[in-house]
Amino acid sequence: MKHPVHLGKLVAALAGVVALLGVAACAGGFHSDAPATQVYVLRAGAGAQTQLPRASAPEFSIHVTRPLAGPGLGSDHIMLVQSDHRMSYYAASRWPASVPEVVEALAVETLRTSGNWSAVQDSAGGFSSDYLLQIVIQRFEADYSSHPDAPEVHVVLDCTLGRGVGRELVGTFVAEGAATASVNHLTEVISAFEAAASQALRSMALQAAQKSEAPVASRNR
Repeated sequence: MKHPVHLGKLVAALAGVVALLGVAACAGGFHSDAPATQVYVLRAGAGAQTQLPRASAPEFSIHVTRPLAGPGLGSDHIMLVQSDHRMSYYAASRWPASVPEVVEALAVETLRTSGNWSAVQDSAGGFSSDYLLQIVIQRFEADYSSHPDAPEVHVVLDCTLGRGVGRELVGTFVAEGAATASVNHLTEVISAFEAAASQALRSMALQAAQKSEAPVASRNR
């Protein structure tokens, strides 16, 4: 014999089950007390002029292709190196984009403010340029191996300059910078990253301008 179902009791029972599931969800990991991830931005060095003396206004343009990342440097993690060649990254912190994107933006900004180029395009630019600049990021990390109390930040960029037409190689060079954090605190480490990156990028801009001025048999325009 079937027993009648009381609708009111069924609704009340279902409401109780939903409430219990909500409590279980909160206790099961949907709510976290872990600190929010901090995003750190780097700016190209203020007043970092690398302009060379010229008899006239800049006449050549340059296109910065998307930088290539060395091993372990292709993400948005803020990388660090410890003793015994151990590579890791700072928890709950990151760059606003991948390291190659960050370096590209800084390189373009530095070249534009240098005053050595009539136009500077990033990797998304669709116009032809007189020169192409390819950057390989060899180092972009905070190194604790020799400075366990406060890391030394190293930025090393392996650069290749070529002509826009025909991809003729003009020259290769290395641009690097280093800066030691005043204390082992992430805010100071980021300041060291900014100082080291600005140093490397100023070197990059200066060497690119110098090599573009090197005498050649002909220029493809």
